[in-house]
Amino acid sequence: MSSDQYSKIGVITALFLGLVAFGFAPILVRLAPNTSPLVLVVYRTVFAVLMLLPAWIWMRNKQSSPEKAKERWWIALSGMCLGLHFICWLSSLYYTSVASASVLVTIHPIIMILVERLWFKRSFAATTWIGVLFAFGGSLFLGISDSQIDQPFANPLFGNLLALTAAIIFVVYLLIGQQIRKKRAWIDYVFPVYFYAAVTCVAVAVIVGKDLLNISTIGIWAGAGLAFGPQILGHGSMNYAVKFISPTLLSTLILVEPLLASVLAYFLFAELPPITSMVAMAIILAGVGLTWRREAHSPDSGV
Repeated sequence: MSSDQYSKIGVITALFLGLVAFGFAPILVRLAPNTSPLVLVVYRTVFAVLMLLPAWIWMRNKQSSPEKAKERWWIALSGMCLGLHFICWLSSLYYTSVASASVLVTIHPIIMILVERLWFKRSFAATTWIGVLFAFGGSLFLGISDSQIDQPFANPLFGNLLALTAAIIFVVYLLIGQQIRKKRAWIDYVFPVYFYAAVTCVAVAVIVGKDLLNISTIGIWAGAGLAFGPQILGHGSMNYAVKFISPTLLSTLILVEPLLASVLAYFLFAELPPITSMVAMAIILAGVGLTWRREAHSPDSGV
């Protein structure tokens, strides 16, 4: 088996594990309903750092160079972006509807493909554009079908702005990751990024006056689960694959998360989504399928 085949198998395996892990995120959050989202984010990011610390100490590249020193600033920015993405996204749910926040945060594939085309001058097939639009349209439909118009919201405009900000920050995070991962091993990029994300989340929590010790046992376990699953396996797989695959494709693939979460909710909580939601999920899958079907054979895709 050639090295290219090994690389392809590794990327596919990582993405599969990552998507499954992403699907568990809403389930784990639901297990700790009385825990502040900001406190949960702190435990999630700090636990992720602690879990990866032994691997980083053992496997890190100890050689120093002027180029690596410059990269540290970009890595710090990437970590801050990841931390702020978590904070903005979860905070938006306090001010606006889940539907509105979910739709706005999933606009990142549209932003990503425009940035890659206009800034990096990367060309995409027509089917890729159609797939991205299909996937986003499915997300929009899913948000509408899940909307709860009878519930009052504190500040919908501010909440929507937070969700949109989370989407923009996520684009910056992925684009930095693509550039730095070309030059660094996975652990040499992921560990410091998660470290700066944790520092950012802790700093924001302290500034707004959150009591980080006020958390239940189930909240601690949920934070640990979020750290190992959605963060290390989920975001970790994206950071592994972004070295080989266009950020636009990865950004679109993440839209499969609501479908996986719904499947898990059905088996764990006997929750059956409404017909409109299932139609929306089918549209998302069709969009992702269109995008990846064409790009799988593209020389720029890396797989």
